[in-house]
Amino acid sequence: MNSYIMSVLLSSLSLGTMITLSSNHWFLAWIGLELNTLAIIPLMSKMHHPRATEAATKYFLTQSMASAILLFATMLNAWYTGEWTITNMQAATPVTMLTIALMIKLAVAPFHLWLPDVIQGLNLMTCLIVLTWQKLAPLALLIQISPETNSMLITSMGALSLLVGGWGGLNQPHVRKIMAFSSIAHLGWMIIVVSYLPSLTQLNLLIYLLMTSSLFLTMMALQTTTINKMASSWMKNFPLFSTTTIILMSLGGLPPMSGFLPKWMILEELVKQNMIPLAALAIALTLLTLFFYLRLAYITSLTTSPSPVNSKLMWRLKLSLNPIMPMLIITSIMLLPISPSIINMM
Repeated sequence: MNSYIMSVLLSSLSLGTMITLSSNHWFLAWIGLELNTLAIIPLMSKMHHPRATEAATKYFLTQSMASAILLFATMLNAWYTGEWTITNMQAATPVTMLTIALMIKLAVAPFHLWLPDVIQGLNLMTCLIVLTWQKLAPLALLIQISPETNSMLITSMGALSLLVGGWGGLNQPHVRKIMAFSSIAHLGWMIIVVSYLPSLTQLNLLIYLLMTSSLFLTMMALQTTTINKMASSWMKNFPLFSTTTIILMSLGGLPPMSGFLPKWMILEELVKQNMIPLAALAIALTLLTLFFYLRLAYITSLTTSPSPVNSKLMWRLKLSLNPIMPMLIITSIMLLPISPSIINMM
């Protein structure tokens, strides 16, 4: 793709998210979401492959349906209240429709079926954009309307996302699909606490963005898309391969990595809200996601046989290391020691 066209698309993608994040009017927020969707469709289909075209078509249809529901719900709310302000949501029916539209955009269960198929047809960079940047605008709108939403509905969807995200990634051979189900599971953690303490949702989103970005950057550097390719990537760059295993453990939420911090604080908040059964269910369902992270780490690091080859570097591979990768890796695995400062800031 031409560099000028790429810059225009990336600028439009950023502008759409910024419009939604900074708007106080539902129509402006809808315009930002639409600009965001239209800018990423050419990025999805730039590979000129049938799978990429299929992924772009599925993404466009799903996001268009969610945008139509969101626009209809905001018009209905304006009919009830007489204004388009985001924070003024009083009627139950528009709030429920808005919640469903945002859940479709976020791929929260039971509206998650489009995400694994879309992710499987994209390259790694576009997968990174869909799983990180595209979550910002809908989640910001959900946080703004969270005081008026039905907390039982959102909590039920969050618990179902934890189940689907853990169960769906158990037997996947492709790392992209595993990361799609991982995104669904992490969104479940964000959703179950958004009605009680939205700042915890923001903290979980920040750490999820750091961990997912660092993992995808290492995967792009090592050129790995399947488990078999990941198992042989130790010959390309062993230090980078070792950090990939540690990032996987951080995504699973094992201490002392950064991924343990938001789960620990969310469980503490659920216990404070006297929702001990939900906290216990979240812990049990997290074991499913931890299993396929451990499976990835076991296959890639503990089943590699000694190589008799003198040169372990593949001569055909051109490693392109991103300069921001070290900072992302450090923050995605080493934030737990400063957790008291993070708690005081919240």
